[in-house]
This record gives sequence, C-alpha cells and structure tokens, in this order.
Amino acid sequence: MRIIDIIQAEKPALSFEVSPPTNLSKYDEIKAVTETVAALAPDFMSVTYGAGGGTNDFTVPIAANLQDHWSVPTVAHMTCVSSTKERVRAQLDAMREAGVNNVLAMRGDIPRNAPPRDTWAYHYGFELVQEVKEYGGFCIGGACYPETHPESPSQKEDIRFLKEKVDAGCEFLTTQMFFDNNVYYNFLYKIREAGITVPVVPGIMPVTNGKQIKKIAELSGAALPQRFKYIVDKFGGTPDAMRQAGIIYACEQMIDLYANGVPAIHVYTMNKPAVAAQIKANLSEIVK
Repeated sequence: MRIIDIIQAEKPALSFEVSPPTNLSKYDEIKAVTETVAALAPDFMSVTYGAGGGTNDFTVPIAANLQDHWSVPTVAHMTCVSSTKERVRAQLDAMREAGVNNVLAMRGDIPRNAPPRDTWAYHYGFELVQEVKEYGGFCIGGACYPETHPESPSQKEDIRFLKEKVDAGCEFLTTQMFFDNNVYYNFLYKIREAGITVPVVPGIMPVTNGKQIKKIAELSGAALPQRFKYIVDKFGGTPDAMRQAGIIYACEQMIDLYANGVPAIHVYTMNKPAVAAQIKANLSEIVK
C-alpha cells in the first residue's frame, strides 16, 4: 500500500520507526524487536537506513518481513550522500523485488570516510528524489526540519531547497522531531505560503531517558520548551519516572496535533517496543 494513501485516508494514522541491526549477528534479535512493534498494528512503519548508510544491507529485508508476515505497510529509508548511481539503483532493484514500494529519500549524514565531494553522484536530497522518480513505481517521501536544517543559512533558504525536493517528486514529508507544537504549526504556515502543498507528517520523539536530551538537541536542532526542561530536571534522574513523563509529554503533543486536524503522526520509537505499546494504548480510542 502507498503511504500517501494511508496519510490521506479519513482515519487518523499512527506510524512507528525502527532501525535495522548494525551487523548480521544481531539480525534475529532486532528482527524480533521490529516484529513486536508490528504486532501493535500501526498504520505503517518506517525502517531506517543507518547512520551514513552503514546498515543499509538490512533495511529492505526488515521492511519486507514486516509487510509479508505482519501485514504492516513499510517505507524504507534511503540516503545518497557519497553514494553512486549504481548503488542507489541496486537498492531500488532490491526494494522492487521485495515488494517494498515506499521510500523516504534523504541526503543523509556525511560518513567520516566519505570520498572527496567532487566524486559524489549526489550532493542534495532532491537529486535522489529525481533518481527514484525516474526509476518509477515508488511512493516517495522526504524529510524536513521545522526548526531549519543545521547546515542551512536560514529557514527561508531551507524552505527553498525543500520546495525543490517536493517539485522533484516527493508526495509527502516527515518532520524531524520537535517538542513544541507551535513550531510545527508555524512551519506548516510558512511552507504553504511557499507553495509546498504535500502532506507533512509530524515526527514525535518520546524522551524516556534524561541523558538522551543533550544529544537529541544537538542532532536535531530542536528547541526545548521550558515546560519540557522542567520535566527533565525533575524526573531525569529517576528512570521509571522519566520514562512515564516522557511518554505522557509525547502523547499530549500527539493529541493536540490530531485535534488540530493532522492526519498522521510518526513516532521515533528507537527500537523500544514497550514505548510504542504505551503510546498505542494511550491513544487507543483516537487512532482505532
């Protein structure tokens, strides 16, 4: 099933993100984790490509297993930075053969051992979107940053590049995490003004460990509302309390988003089935 059709359905949609194993020895263990999440019957799941593309060998097998044996539609991540056209085409071939027909096309993080930039086949996300569009047969999604990509000089420039990506063939967008819903609403207003009309799925990260927060803020550029900081200050040193408070905070964000007409929400569950299960339980009458 095409992800865009799920997003545009009348029923509010909920999706979870999982990551493939870092090596073959962990494949069965991580596969079982993803199946536990799939057993919650989310509307779809995304399977990441791994930092710098380092774990992409397992993205398609994990995604195909969730579809074939758990009847959960999947979207497979794909990055292109420092990659080759041959490698991208081979990955698309593998996805097509496995019946994975949804792709989240991103530039990705630059690997530490990346070859010189002038040897790269792709430098920007929109170039990968163009490649996938030309290949044909895929529902293409893209990523976006409500608080501006860390490498962009301004939000205006960031939105300009985002429009290039949408014009190249993105049918939907998924945001980086944010902790203040007003950030999402303001971003949505600005991109609509810029002529970007595709659905924008908000990405929510339940923070269940106080030690996560510094790293999360550095990687995503997400601002931390004072209310959220108080929660981390109060409960960050007590694991069970922080886990509960983090899930509740994320669910409150999600309820507000659904109440304001957002058709679908994506949750960065970090391969934590218990967190996904609690979120699904908290929203059971909203996303049933």
